[in-house]
Amino acid sequence: MKLKDVGKKKTCGIVSGILVVILMVMLWTFPGQATQLRDRVVEHTLSNGMKVLVLERHQAPIVSLYIRFRVGMVEDKGVGMAHLLEHMLFKGTETIGTKNFKKEKKLLTQIDRVGSSLDKERQKGKSADQKVIHQLEEELITLQEQAGQYVIKDEMNLLYSENGAVGFNASTGADLTTYKVNLPSNRVELWARLESDRLANPVFREFYSERKVVLEERRQTNESEPFRKLLEQFLATAYLVHPYQNPIIGWEPEIKYLDKADMENFFRTYYIPQNTVITAVGDIQPEEFIALVERYFGLIPRQESPPIIRAVEPAQLGEKRIEVHLDAQPQLLIGYHKPTLPSHEDYVFDLVDAVLTGGRTSRLYKRLVEKDQVAIRVSTSNGMPGARYPNIFMIMATPRNPHTIEEVEQIIYEEIDRLKTELVSDHDIQKVKNQLKGDFIRSLKSNSGLAGSLSYFESVAGDWKYIDTHLEVLDKISPQQIQETVQKYLVSQNRTVAFMVTQSSSKQP
Repeated sequence: MKLKDVGKKKTCGIVSGILVVILMVMLWTFPGQATQLRDRVVEHTLSNGMKVLVLERHQAPIVSLYIRFRVGMVEDKGVGMAHLLEHMLFKGTETIGTKNFKKEKKLLTQIDRVGSSLDKERQKGKSADQKVIHQLEEELITLQEQAGQYVIKDEMNLLYSENGAVGFNASTGADLTTYKVNLPSNRVELWARLESDRLANPVFREFYSERKVVLEERRQTNESEPFRKLLEQFLATAYLVHPYQNPIIGWEPEIKYLDKADMENFFRTYYIPQNTVITAVGDIQPEEFIALVERYFGLIPRQESPPIIRAVEPAQLGEKRIEVHLDAQPQLLIGYHKPTLPSHEDYVFDLVDAVLTGGRTSRLYKRLVEKDQVAIRVSTSNGMPGARYPNIFMIMATPRNPHTIEEVEQIIYEEIDRLKTELVSDHDIQKVKNQLKGDFIRSLKSNSGLAGSLSYFESVAGDWKYIDTHLEVLDKISPQQIQETVQKYLVSQNRTVAFMVTQSSSKQP
């Protein structure tokens, strides 16, 4: 997985060797060869198991702060619990987001009772008593309105904004849940107070209304955006047993009846100190920051380690193909199972990724888009949908009308076969290595980018030092290793293919 991606879709630009050198001079402020991060990052582990990474960069009086938890979709197995929990942690605590928590708490208890009863009655399906449902719905609305009188909407966001914060946000992925913010360096203690409070004393107010928000979010994204629907079906086909088969947001029938008590248990199970990485990069003194974290987060007790995901995806024994019929432009997804980081093959696939779709001179772009003009776009991604477990090397393409998916697919296989039978030239391999170096250097320009990378690789690879050695390993990869890796993994029996077929054209007469 390329360093700049940190779990996101990969996009590349061609960077010459000369430009790489210029970028290194302009952007890299640390002395010595390579990144030399190991000489600058200060590590500390609290007695409760929480990991802290700190890096001084005094270019501006700003600090980027990341908190990552090793919990994501794989832990909730497609019910959407991790994603909804991320939403709920913006609702405040016993002292933030409320005008009178003592009075609010009584109403929240009643809301939980009525909401749980309503869910149980609805789950009866055809045998449900509609009068009881209507009565419980009315009661829930009344209680929510009463509790709403005590709620201060988005108070945490307001507190951050009033103190100069930018980029206050969170995200849930297949592997991790992340909370981040950029703050003036003289406001870091505010961050420690707010974040430790919502870890120690969260209040999951407005649970049932927020569950509806997530349901609507799913309808507007996974249900309404054709590519997301195609990707969802693709992953569900590619994986037999591993949780990577599920969407991050969850499946609609599961989201609809997510239980608040289950979510609270999920929080207590996974949002624990030894499952947490805190990273600070910017205008900060490591000793002072670590002392601050000890003071505010050190009191959170260590918990029993969370359950381990034991599901292992079996080797694929034959090609899988699926058609998804939608009223949308035809699209193609091709995926191959592969090892994840820090395996050597994952490094090799970073180069395969760049060779195939790394910019306008890459092989698939030149062939599909420029020469044969059979596709509008083509891209690849090394590491879908996550990186904590073996994942997928994926190729995505959109045919250009009137050309067909089958034409595009065949050309892609021809280019893959070229990699199997012809060694990539020394010139081409050096070009993509330079490109990856340039991408990496640009990703380190901002405090936020660096904090994100440090916390990501500490959480996923188990060691942030992956950053320090990544370019070294890439430099040593030979054309022969690329050829051998492609021959081993990019084979038909290890392949999953998904077509998006335009619904109107697929109807039978």
